[in-house]
Amino acid sequence: MNVIVAADYEDLSAITAKIIAEKVRKNPRIVLGLATGSTPLGTYNELVEAYQQKQLDFSQVSSLNLDEYIGLDPDHPQSYHVFMKKHLFNHINIDEKNTFIPDGLAANLHEECRRYEEIISQIGPPDLQLLGIGENGHIGFNEPGTPFNSFTHIVDLAASTREANARFFHSFEEVPNQAITMGIGSILRSSEILLLASGKRKAAAIKRLLKGETDEQFPASVLSEHPNVTLIVDEDAYQET
Repeated sequence: MNVIVAADYEDLSAITAKIIAEKVRKNPRIVLGLATGSTPLGTYNELVEAYQQKQLDFSQVSSLNLDEYIGLDPDHPQSYHVFMKKHLFNHINIDEKNTFIPDGLAANLHEECRRYEEIISQIGPPDLQLLGIGENGHIGFNEPGTPFNSFTHIVDLAASTREANARFFHSFEEVPNQAITMGIGSILRSSEILLLASGKRKAAAIKRLLKGETDEQFPASVLSEHPNVTLIVDEDAYQET
């Protein structure tokens, strides 16, 4: 695993966006695996700015998002459909028909998992997958105990994950209990992975990632087995390593 230590969150975001931008310029038809949450926001802001300065063209790019809450309408303010439009898609020239996110309101959720896995195979798998890491080591919404060979599936969200995301909702009770997520096996099919970590709250997870054993109880640990992973971490998150 390659490790880049950034000075702070702003530096982390700039470094990540620069890597992504270079990949897009090199391969205009690149398939990007995208993540949500607070960690990639700075990266998306940097990419939007680069596009607005006419330094990037997303017109041929395709994207595959990691996950979506079950039970939220795509127009719900906290859905990941809205998140991606608000923070990236509405501000660049990516073709909406080339952006893919699981449907958390599908009538048959197991069929939706199968359908999304087919999309990943047809459109991708991602050339470059962006990931964050949870305090419990989750990647995507793959919680501790998720089999490393899992593909897109329904997951019961851990209380710690719901608590971490509660700041985006009016209350903890409003945070959905389940989500559809790309499985760990799906993620590992990506050609290249960028793993981002920022802040003191992620320090213990980064220490375990870099110094601990590969264990399904810490999903991110499996990334040590992927041939092309770069961890981009700020000094706060790297302080225990």
